[in-house]
Amino acid sequence: MGWLQQSRRILVASVLILILTITTACSGGAVAQVDRTTNQPAVGRDVAYGELERGNTPTGESFGNWVIQASKGLISDAYVRDNNKLGVVISSQVPPNEVRSLAKSLVEGFHRNFPKQDLTVLIFAPDKQRILTVQYDVQTNQLQYS
Repeated sequence: MGWLQQSRRILVASVLILILTITTACSGGAVAQVDRTTNQPAVGRDVAYGELERGNTPTGESFGNWVIQASKGLISDAYVRDNNKLGVVISSQVPPNEVRSLAKSLVEGFHRNFPKQDLTVLIFAPDKQRILTVQYDVQTNQLQYS
């Protein structure tokens, strides 16, 4: 039984990586850099969680929407801030031991669309509690998990 579960988890991670890679590669650079002068969303007591934007720039919002669609239900929400910070809320379908590989895939896709800058990916549990932060340093091409 353990072997079957391990195989299933590896398959899920591989499929997600494949989907993110293919979709990013096939986008043909459709996500372009745009002016960052967009107003920050007003997040306060009067704004419901579901009313928040996927990004505070048009490019970021487009990428956040793409992440949701490409994940096939593994990611329930995503947002991009300042074209260098991606936050995602994973669904309960993601096994705990696959979170790190999912985060690495997200960093790779995020870097393809927002190159030449340091990036941060925040992974949140379904209850919106942060469970992992990954920082990508563009100069060293290294990931740091915390």
